[in-house]
Amino acid sequence: MPTDEEQTQRTSQPTVGWVGLGKMGLPMARRILQAGYPLSAYNRTADRARSLAEQGGRLLASPAEVAAVSGVTFSMIADDAALEAVALGPQGVFQTIAPGSTFVDMSTVSPGISARVAEKAREKSVAYLRAPVSGSTVFAESGRLTILASGPREAFDACAPLLQQLGQKLYHVGPGDEARVLKLLINMMVGTTAVMVAEALTLGEKNGLDWAQMIEIVQQSAVGSPLIGYKAKSLTEKNFPPAFTAAQIAKDCDLALGVGRETNVPLPVTALVRQLYGGMLATGRGPSDFFSVLYLLEEMAGLRPRD
Repeated sequence: MPTDEEQTQRTSQPTVGWVGLGKMGLPMARRILQAGYPLSAYNRTADRARSLAEQGGRLLASPAEVAAVSGVTFSMIADDAALEAVALGPQGVFQTIAPGSTFVDMSTVSPGISARVAEKAREKSVAYLRAPVSGSTVFAESGRLTILASGPREAFDACAPLLQQLGQKLYHVGPGDEARVLKLLINMMVGTTAVMVAEALTLGEKNGLDWAQMIEIVQQSAVGSPLIGYKAKSLTEKNFPPAFTAAQIAKDCDLALGVGRETNVPLPVTALVRQLYGGMLATGRGPSDFFSVLYLLEEMAGLRPRD
């Protein structure tokens, strides 16, 4: 329970709005609500929002309605098109958000759409934080995300008590869209790691290595990493509950490749990795966890029948 001092501080702060209650957005919004902040929310699919309403959240009919009653409005949505709709569309946040308010977008989107939102924020005298996150739904539920924020430092400092409900590690990385690029390069490495691991393990499997022992040794070797450790059980069991999908990592590779084109940075490895995730999409595996690229590599090596 919040202390009296914390409750006094929170009630003196602006009310909070939340747009987007998907796999990540719902547990994040729930943490804000459970911390004692009044919360208004919108989700395109109303059924998804009912559990939040049962816990005391106020459900509204559009992002514009949420922003109209919120001093700080968060969004956590799927892609560029969704951000454009919820921020800049006819029922979007910037139709009603008040000057002096703060808009915090926590999605993984391109610097291009983010720059358009920043321009609108300047027109409206609104502080705009780009605050994508690193971590899975498990981390979202427990408030252990890593938050990469850029935008006005003053807005970041003012929103820190809210962000601390969502993440254990908060980083302010610049005044503009730096957080967008940082999140994309992290996801480039995440997606590449999954392909590299799948390719290497398939080689070992084809050449008779014991599957479980091979994974244990890799995990303890020089190439072991927090990501491999996190996925070790799933790899050992060859069972990948979808936490971050192949379709999502393919989208992020596309965004990174776009930034590379715009800034003349060659990304040959990312381009190849994107082709393998394209193979997952083409074979109907888009909704599957991105680490199940292992199945595709096994299939290509003749170790698994075609699904």
